[in-house]
Order: sequence, then C-alpha cells, then structure tokens
Amino acid sequence: QVQFVESGGGLVQAGGSLGLSCQASENTFRTNFMGWYRQAPGNRRDFVAAVSRAGRTYYADSVKGRFTISRENHKNIVYLQMNSLKPEDMADYICGSGTSRDFSWWGQGTQVTVSS
Repeated sequence: QVQFVESGGGLVQAGGSLGLSCQASENTFRTNFMGWYRQAPGNRRDFVAAVSRAGRTYYADSVKGRFTISRENHKNIVYLQMNSLKPEDMADYICGSGTSRDFSWWGQGTQVTVSS
C-alpha cells in the first residue's frame, strides 16, 4: 500500500498561483505514474495531471497551459504548479499513483479554494 505525504494548497484569489507537492512512501512499479485528480463537492473525481517515471506529462484539457507537473524520482516526490487559477479549479486535489494514469493508490487530498 503506497502512502503519501501531501502539502500545499490553500486559499488564493482568482488569477493567482498555488503549488502542491506529494511524496510517496516507495519508489516501485506502484509509482510509475504519479499525479493528481480533483473532486469538487457533488462531482466525480476528475483527472488533472500525471507524470510518468520517464518524465512524460499528461494534462486535462481544462488545465493545459496553466498547470505544470514535475517529479523527482530519487525523492519519490511529484509537484504541481498551478497558475492563473480560476474559481472552477476549486476542489479537493488528491494525489495518487499507479502503473498507469488510472491510479490505484490515493492520498488523503488537500483543499484548493479560489475566490472570485
């Protein structure tokens, strides 16, 4: 079972920036892909961004050009830099990992609030 230490998030005005980080407890096939999904109240959990161990990045259309994901394999850490935040970005951001972008292991989540 992969465990995660998540940090970042918080409150920001629309147009502002926030950063998230997530450190996994292991560096195995279970963390070949790492990244975030997000879930707003009453909504389903949606893909945000992922990065492979090789450094290939994947983004939801809604965040392309605004969010940047990166990872440091030797530290088992993944980062998400979120710029030009919009009210519709407000959600619980949940770090996860897996052998594909369809993650199998999840963190607790961290709240991102964007005020308009």
